[in-house]
Amino acid sequence: GSGKTTTLYTTLKKLATSEVNLCTIEDPIEMVEPAFNQMQVQHNIDLSFAAGVRALMRQDPDIIMIGEIRDLETAEMAIQAALTGHLVLSTLHTNDAPSAISRMLELGVPHYLLKATILGVMAQRLVRTLCPHCKAPINLNETDWQTLTRPWQAPVPPGAHQAVGCVECRDTGYRGRAGVYEIMVMSDNIKALISADLDLTAMRRQAFKEGTRSLRLSGAQKVSAGLTTLEEVLRVTPQSEQR
Repeated sequence: GSGKTTTLYTTLKKLATSEVNLCTIEDPIEMVEPAFNQMQVQHNIDLSFAAGVRALMRQDPDIIMIGEIRDLETAEMAIQAALTGHLVLSTLHTNDAPSAISRMLELGVPHYLLKATILGVMAQRLVRTLCPHCKAPINLNETDWQTLTRPWQAPVPPGAHQAVGCVECRDTGYRGRAGVYEIMVMSDNIKALISADLDLTAMRRQAFKEGTRSLRLSGAQKVSAGLTTLEEVLRVTPQSEQR
């Protein structure tokens, strides 16, 4: 996995106060959290994600978390919930943040409804972090570094490290994992690009212009901080598109 559920639950815990009715529909419930009103998908009684959202709407929720948007019916219910003033959080399987918009369009959601409801999209991946007991400094090859940071121009960092291996990390060189994130806030300029024939490249360019960092660039920051390796970031992230 890429840590989507962990990120969702962490976010929801911050939002869940005694004044907030926070409801979830999940398949399955991966973590039991007393602060949430959790519901599990039950296909044997026709309780799908869409049916679950429909039921939750009658319980006066403030925030709704939908485990995953897999089909048009679920997407439509999520949009309807957002249009009626609820904060809705969910997950999709896409390569990067802008691709979430094209995925929703492919499911059949009208572009004008996406413009009216989506506040932001975050893509994430997990990279293994270097073992602090045995990691060793390394001089990165400039060509390899440019492969990671392309199309941006960034100087080769002096603080990069490589995996070695020791007893503490069972000779893997890595210990633990960390997230790399690509966050796209839906500004007016980005919303203006949402149409039935979406130009994904143009949306990426606009997002990057407004400060969105690609997954690889986010990973490059962790490489320069000595937290992970260049090879690890390249392994888990898609190639950054041209600006």
